Amino acid sequence: VQLQASGGGLVEAGTSLTLSCTASGSTFSTWSVGWFRQLPGKEREFVAAISWKGGRTYYSDSLKGRFTISRDDEKNTLYLQMNSLKPEDTAVYYCVADRFSQGLASIKYDYWGQGTQVTVSS
Repeated sequence: VQLQASGGGLVEAGTSLTLSCTASGSTFSTWSVGWFRQLPGKEREFVAAISWKGGRTYYSDSLKGRFTISRDDEKNTLYLQMNSLKPEDTAVYYCVADRFSQGLASIKYDYWGQGTQVTVSS
C-alpha cells in the first residue's frame, strides 16, 4: 500500500486543521491505519490509529479529546481532525498502515507515507 499525506500548513494556535492520507495499491478497507508525528529534535511518536476490523480507535493519551481519527473506505482516505492546536503540536505528521487490527498504539507499522508539516504559531 502507498500512502500520501496532505493538509499540513501554518496555522495559529487555537485553530483547527484536518490532515488527509490517501492510500493506493491495495484494498484500503483491509488495513489498519494511523498517524505518527515527529516533533523537532524528537523521535516519532504515536498519535492515533483506527483498525480495519470494526473501526476501533486508539489515541495517544496526551492528545485524546483534541484529535479525532476517522476513515472513509469508499474514498481510500484516512483523516486526522486536530482541534485547539498548540505550538507544541508543531511536527511532521506521518500516516501509517499495517495488517494488524489490535494493539495499534504499540505495534511497529509496516508502511509509512511521506510526512506533512504542521506548524502552529503562538
